Amino acid sequence: MLSIKNISFSYQESKVLDQISFLLEPGSHLSVMGESGSGKSTLLKAIYGLLDLDSGEIFWNKEQVLGPNFNLVPGEKYMRYVAQDFDLMPFTTVAENIAEFLSVFEQENHEARIQELLEVIELVDFANVKVKNLSGGQKQRVALARALAQEPEILLLDEPFSSIDQFKKNQLRHSLFPYLKEKGITVLNATHDPNDVLSFADNVLVLKDGKMIAHDAIQQLYQKPKQKYIASLFGQVNELPISLLKEYSEMDASILIYPHEFEISKDAGFEVYVVNNHFKGGYYVIEGVAENSQTVFFTNPNALKIHARVYLNVSLQLVNRRISIKK
Repeated sequence: MLSIKNISFSYQESKVLDQISFLLEPGSHLSVMGESGSGKSTLLKAIYGLLDLDSGEIFWNKEQVLGPNFNLVPGEKYMRYVAQDFDLMPFTTVAENIAEFLSVFEQENHEARIQELLEVIELVDFANVKVKNLSGGQKQRVALARALAQEPEILLLDEPFSSIDQFKKNQLRHSLFPYLKEKGITVLNATHDPNDVLSFADNVLVLKDGKMIAHDAIQQLYQKPKQKYIASLFGQVNELPISLLKEYSEMDASILIYPHEFEISKDAGFEVYVVNNHFKGGYYVIEGVAENSQTVFFTNPNALKIHARVYLNVSLQLVNRRISIKK
């Protein structure tokens, strides 16, 4: 069990983490989300033992994680941290970089283990290529393999696919995350990309200005976001007054609606006129303007005529689930 107890950290006079607390079960996958500067990377560094905290404690089971003031070489041996700077050996091969992190007491298993990790990161054909000749995305994958060499109990990933081409990211996600789950490795993944989170994370922790504003199961957080900031981490979202959906409502409330949750009707709902179509491959995101001059985004299989008028609805169940009273 990873236990984070009221930790705070400041760079000089600027507080970057403010009273963060949570528990993480062994073998589970926690994604840490938030905008740039929210404290994601700092949280991972604190957990790994690279920072001396202002206050609070970090424990893995009964072992306390301590910072540089207590450890000559910062970083706990049962954890691995994959940062955004890869720290590889450029003049040795991919296989040699991985072998460097394997146990010297298991030499007979090195070749098989290297091959296994090359398959996970999908670089089998690059085993004998020197790291200096790799692309940035390939180097990032080698850094992942090195971190996994001795199967850490906890793996800390800071934007693990940021340098990898989009078409390769999807393959790697579906290769890496199930592998980590199968091995029972506890994962903390700091990311701003919802594709790193949806389908893979068990829980999500949301940071804003160094504070934890949400911590919940991924399905719960996506379906019942308490703030537009949270919902927007998963993609585009509309925040609409409830009176737009219920004309006679006197409730001072708003509702968060993802574009795909609207239903289009020819004659019922609230009216919008189309101002733009945004092609997304298999569908379009339609940009419209409602009677109150508010911009509304919704999806449709096909583009709609500019200035066409349509009616939008949302289900009563969704309204009841999403309404938030404004004070």
